[in-house]
Amino acid sequence: MSKPKGFEKPTGFRDYTPLVVNKLRTIERNALECMERWGYRQIMTPTIEYYDTVGVASSTSDRKLFKLLNSRGTTLVLRSDLTAPIARVVSSLLKDEPLPLRLSYHANVFRSIEEEAGREAEFFQTGVELVGDDSPEADAEVVALAIASLQAAGVSSFKIAMGHMGFLNGLLEEVIPGQTAQQQELKNGLLGRDYVGYRESIEALDLEPKLKAQLEAILRLRGGKEICAQAAQLSSSPEAAESIAHLCAVFEVLEAYGVSEHVLIDLTMIGDFSYYTGMTFEGYAAELGSPVCSGGRYDNLLQQFGRALPATGFALKTNRIIDGVHGITIEEEKPVLIEYQSECRAEALTEAARLRSLGKNVVTALLSEEKINIETAKVAVTSSEQEVRSDKRYAEVIRYASEERGAR
Repeated sequence: MSKPKGFEKPTGFRDYTPLVVNKLRTIERNALECMERWGYRQIMTPTIEYYDTVGVASSTSDRKLFKLLNSRGTTLVLRSDLTAPIARVVSSLLKDEPLPLRLSYHANVFRSIEEEAGREAEFFQTGVELVGDDSPEADAEVVALAIASLQAAGVSSFKIAMGHMGFLNGLLEEVIPGQTAQQQELKNGLLGRDYVGYRESIEALDLEPKLKAQLEAILRLRGGKEICAQAAQLSSSPEAAESIAHLCAVFEVLEAYGVSEHVLIDLTMIGDFSYYTGMTFEGYAAELGSPVCSGGRYDNLLQQFGRALPATGFALKTNRIIDGVHGITIEEEKPVLIEYQSECRAEALTEAARLRSLGKNVVTALLSEEKINIETAKVAVTSSEQEVRSDKRYAEVIRYASEERGAR
């Protein structure tokens, strides 16, 4: 293995320049403020967790976890999502708090990847968890909040695709009962949006035409509220029927929120985490093919930490919003430049402190004798002012010099 060059980084990791950091922090701040207005309180969890607790509970496959050993030989992991760590906290530190719990977060997460272009091993998520409420109202709340959060983050054109794990589970168990491996193969096809592969998997099952038609029909179940009625006719499974009734109720609440125009029902949507148990959804920006947010219901996860509670939530994929969504412009506030000669230092730095107390960004610079000598005392302000103002780094230039105090 060759030695890394001086400027190389590990694959999947990146540097964030000041302009990108400003964009990231603005999105983070706006999204978290939006979530706070909906009653969600911010929580922070460690970057490193125990593998035997959070690592095992997380839905990230073992090969994608970053593992390390502490001094006692215990296996640790870098957190791969925030849902499992928050479930741990809810089951311990917050076990006596009244339900439902509304929690928000912004943090970096880590997933080991193969070396392929465009895939990141460290990225940021901003999201919420609503714990202790299994109603359609709760699911609709997180979808409506996801819409509001995307708008707060500056994403103007997007669609939320919403499905339900129970419908697909019920349909598959009705058509190919007990065939777990074949059911998973079909789910993998839908998860990867590989509809050709999905149809090929159906053909490989050697089913009678009616059953094949049932499985293929799910690919056409995308649209508005009318999809609920079509889905109800497709399967007689009690689980599927209950799931569709729940999804229809969620859509009705979203209509009451006034955001249903952003939502379409897509029953091929199954979510990319195995802990999802009910409603799932993904948000797609107009200019991106990959989702900018995802979420859903995970009613069984907290049982792994000894507290059986229903829960639902979502996460914004902040990196994708930063890199791929056009039209998000962040106005970077230019600082005021205060230049001063050494004999005017106290006066200049006092003024800098005053301006900073008013919320302005201020940069100070000691004027070199060389620069003072080049410019004549009285003409310096006019000529140097013109020269400095042509440098677009500064909103304003204030000079403190012995012969011209406070010249602007």
